Amino acid sequence: MKIRLAALLCFALPVQAVEVDPEALDTLRADIVILGEVHDNPAHHLNQARAVAAIAPKALVFEMLTPEQAARATPGLRADPAGLGQALEWEASGWPDFALYAPVFAAAPEAAIHGAALPRAEVRRAMTDGAAAVFGAEAGAYGLAEAPAPDEQAALEAEQMEAHCNALPPELVPGMVAAQRLRDAAFARATLRALEETGGPVVLITGSGHARTDRGVPAVLARVRPGVSVISVGQLERPAGPDQPFDRWLVTDPAPREDPCATLR
Repeated sequence: MKIRLAALLCFALPVQAVEVDPEALDTLRADIVILGEVHDNPAHHLNQARAVAAIAPKALVFEMLTPEQAARATPGLRADPAGLGQALEWEASGWPDFALYAPVFAAAPEAAIHGAALPRAEVRRAMTDGAAAVFGAEAGAYGLAEAPAPDEQAALEAEQMEAHCNALPPELVPGMVAAQRLRDAAFARATLRALEETGGPVVLITGSGHARTDRGVPAVLARVRPGVSVISVGQLERPAGPDQPFDRWLVTDPAPREDPCATLR
């Protein structure tokens, strides 16, 4: 059942997981708010912009940017979407059109911009050497030094297969899981750094898979900094089941797109 939240979310109490309408995005309050997305869905980015404007975060952390790219998002460029996209070399990044993301940047013109993306070579190395070897000295604290339980590993592998059209060679799937776990931990670390530097609130912009409370960035944050308040918002496309692994979730119409799996078939 959808609800509209009439009051601010309480920091001290656990969050009841519910599906919400976009109006509820105006009431999100926590040290860290994670705003998920389906990357090429324009409605999801407009919803994110709405939430960001209401939260007025001190920092915006983007999955899509490396720290080096984020440093180029100077205050002068923030009012120039075309110039900002060029400075970020967005067109060459492989992400959907920058016009989709520009409203999110514009919604918090005073926020510090942080990048959470790891170099692609490091993500690839995690597939062969393991996430802990790439992450470094803090791997244990971030949960990367221990293997997932067998049932969790199986769920992670099934998720990766589905995300890749069930076309991955089976021998590659464990490596894809290692890369996913590495990125979850890296996004959590970057978000905590932003919180420490600015005092918060901080908003993380990321794919909804990373926003999952059961095994995504929120789970890593709960392990590393349990005293930090976190709200995770997932955005999904219809059809979607009634129970989802987010604190809040929205379900929208699918974006028009060609079948991404057609060429693999």
